[in-house]
Amino acid sequence: MIRHSLFVLSPLLLLAACSSPHERRIANDDFAYLKQDNRQSLKVPPGLNPPQQSREYQIPELGPNAPRDLLGEKLQVLSPSLVLPLVTGSHVEEGQRSATVYFDQVDDSQPLDTSVWGSLISYLEEQGIGVDMFDKEAGTLVTDWMLMETELDSGWFDWTPTERSVGKRFEFKLNVKPHGRTAALNVRLKDYLETVGQQTRSAEQLDADDIRRNEVDILNRVIGHYQTQLQIADIRKVRQIRQGMEMQLGTNGKGEPAFIVDGDYDIAWTRIQLVLRKLGFNVKDLDKSNGLLFVSYEGGESSWWDSLFGNDDDLPLDKQEYRLHLTRVENKTAITFMDNESNNLPETLLSGIFKPFSSTMAADNLDI
Repeated sequence: MIRHSLFVLSPLLLLAACSSPHERRIANDDFAYLKQDNRQSLKVPPGLNPPQQSREYQIPELGPNAPRDLLGEKLQVLSPSLVLPLVTGSHVEEGQRSATVYFDQVDDSQPLDTSVWGSLISYLEEQGIGVDMFDKEAGTLVTDWMLMETELDSGWFDWTPTERSVGKRFEFKLNVKPHGRTAALNVRLKDYLETVGQQTRSAEQLDADDIRRNEVDILNRVIGHYQTQLQIADIRKVRQIRQGMEMQLGTNGKGEPAFIVDGDYDIAWTRIQLVLRKLGFNVKDLDKSNGLLFVSYEGGESSWWDSLFGNDDDLPLDKQEYRLHLTRVENKTAITFMDNESNNLPETLLSGIFKPFSSTMAADNLDI
């Protein structure tokens, strides 16, 4: 029984042991096609018409710059390395050979270049990779050496593993458009040193596909880290928005009567929209960059049961259009209430609607 088990497993062990990293990159064949002669064209005797031939499966001629030695073991059959634009607002340009991803500004809480550089440096710190040079003004960052060591299986006759050590350095460049809302992050393999046993290989010995594979791999890792950071930030932001926020009567930066929210501008911007909807307002238009909300007051929803007992949850406001202007006041947010002509509401009217606004703003778990 034991002898039978060894007999069955032996071919599998031999196959696994004989499969080297190089063999896993090439086709599994003996490349007999290299020994075949080119097929001669059909010779038609004089006086006869040649048969019609379909060109549907005809292989096109090689271009003048096409490599002509990628045959047999020299031709790798690995899948192409593709940049994966996973971040919201990111994209790639079709046909571009360099490892480059484009980011569009989707969050105005901080400049786009600050967000991209912050995510890249965060990834390097998380992976324990040093920064050799960083010049934000020039848009360039060069990493320190990334070291990786693995063990490779030797032949079936030698059970001693072979050590493989790889060191890489990359140069990242961030090119921001003049308007500041689009940026291209490019990565280039700056240095490479691979040691397998007693053999070494440098960057000059890598072909174009190997170089691109290394560049795309690190860029996709950076993009994945960036996307994870944004997801965590979104979850944290949703939790903050759903939490109640304190609000007082005060004045804005111009000394005008306003609601003062104890919270960050970006959180208060979304939170006030939930409050407005809860109190019977309809947000018709908005402009976050200028802090403007254009709303119409429709009144609170009521039923015949409410009218029977005389309940009236409407605010002391005319059912018309209004404007709200949000501004940053240190670490708080001022909300100035105006009519449709951008005239500030009287302080007495603002005081009359403050209580329902403040209680709703302070309530937890508002529907998003």
